[in-house]
Amino acid sequence: MEHSAISQGEFARFQRFIFDMAGITMSDSKKALVSGRLAKRLQHLGLPSYDAYFRLLTDGAHKDEAQLAVDLLTTNETYFFREMRHFELLREAAEAERHHLRGGAPFRVWSAACSSGEEPYSIAMVLADVLGAAPWEVTASDISTRVLQRARTGHYPLERTSHVPPDYLRRYCLKGVREQQGTLLVNRALRERVQFRQVNLNTTLPGDLGTFDIVFLRNVMIYFNGATKRQVVTRVLGRLRPGGHLFIGHSESLQDLGDMIRPVIPSVYRKPE
Repeated sequence: MEHSAISQGEFARFQRFIFDMAGITMSDSKKALVSGRLAKRLQHLGLPSYDAYFRLLTDGAHKDEAQLAVDLLTTNETYFFREMRHFELLREAAEAERHHLRGGAPFRVWSAACSSGEEPYSIAMVLADVLGAAPWEVTASDISTRVLQRARTGHYPLERTSHVPPDYLRRYCLKGVREQQGTLLVNRALRERVQFRQVNLNTTLPGDLGTFDIVFLRNVMIYFNGATKRQVVTRVLGRLRPGGHLFIGHSESLQDLGDMIRPVIPSVYRKPE
């Protein structure tokens, strides 16, 4: 079934939908992305218009479809060891911790918007290397169930791994052969060390999430307006141990949150003890 291009009114309704569901402020420049990503769903469901799809999403009876729409509108591309400086600082923090792991409590890192999993697996490689048998944990979360499913497989195109140190590739990854050529699989031992779970940063965080030594909250805040950003960061900081570090994306800033956190270097902050 052919459907007409998305109208400004229809687009405005989806802007509101994604803000209500995920706290994401979607600029007008995303109109083509919204129509492109949702067009397949309209086709699949045989719906005549974006408006008909919006009504289906908001009638309360199609929760799975609403989740799918959120997945389609929030997914972003990522790669291994993005912003190498953050991983150097992670290594330093883990090395400092190794000498005095608190009474057997694990060193914990949270990848709070893990997308398809490259970030948490990069974190796990560093911790496996530095801490080895000492206790450590990586929690990875995202609002999108679809990317979490992909992340759990640990299977990636080789071009996403160009920043992985060669030693880590040898130790923690398997190179695809024959029909899997051009791909890479994170080895099972490392995959089993990363716990993936769905978390919406725009709502109360799950009680059993616990607290962390380091939180990666990178390239998420670009989607939030000022008030939502402050709420999300406040929530996340509530799960950061005093003295712990928060890493954000290089194009982001927390200037207006100086009362809760101290800048270390651009894109890295520390929670006061």
